[in-house]
Amino acid sequence: MSEYKHDNVVPVESSKLNKKAQVEQMFDSIAPKYDFLNRFLSFRIDVLWRKRVIKLLRDVPKGKFLDIATGTADLAIMLNQLQPQQVIGVDISRAMLDVGDQKIAKLQLQNKIQLQKADGENMPFETNTFDAATVAFGIRNFENLDKGLQEILRVLKPGATFVILEFSKVKTFPIKQLYQFYFRYITPAIGKLLSANGGAYNYLPNSVAAFPEGNEMLAILQNNGFKNTTCTPLSFGIASIYVAQK
Repeated sequence: MSEYKHDNVVPVESSKLNKKAQVEQMFDSIAPKYDFLNRFLSFRIDVLWRKRVIKLLRDVPKGKFLDIATGTADLAIMLNQLQPQQVIGVDISRAMLDVGDQKIAKLQLQNKIQLQKADGENMPFETNTFDAATVAFGIRNFENLDKGLQEILRVLKPGATFVILEFSKVKTFPIKQLYQFYFRYITPAIGKLLSANGGAYNYLPNSVAAFPEGNEMLAILQNNGFKNTTCTPLSFGIASIYVAQK
């Protein structure tokens, strides 16, 4: 079993539930306000980051795409722009998926995008099923990172592309200091004011601070069987895109 520093970062330290159960409860509680808070707190930059992911997948075979930790299906919906045969989104939070299903129905994309409740570390798909897989801002919520990456590798076809979009750490002065203040103090305060679970927005900076990034993350991908790995920092390093192949 993997043992990374972020494995021990949980939404509620006093809870007796494991990380996976806590993450599920957390997202169930913030689902109704999740999209609004995402756009508000990121100044809509998260939309631009997702567009970068779509651009990276333009040339992959247009078969089956998998979006892990799909949440309210933002990225799954954008993946449909690439005109694959099918997009499947999985998440452990039923409440987040319910919001995603409403968005998909409004866009009349039910025949192209299917969401289902499933654990990214133990997915109900056959080996060598998907032509591409993505995970946006969800990889650090895995309870066992190695197990999750190995499961993603299993369900991908040989040569398939895997893209991770995840927060990282700003290193440039004075952006670093300004962003850390905003991320650690302003974001949790607004989250507490506008959502039912202010603790979720304390967990966010704590989990990002503990999560591996850059070359360390590339090494973890390689150690779990991925090849041709690259890392591209975005917006002064606030987020990073990792690309790998099976």
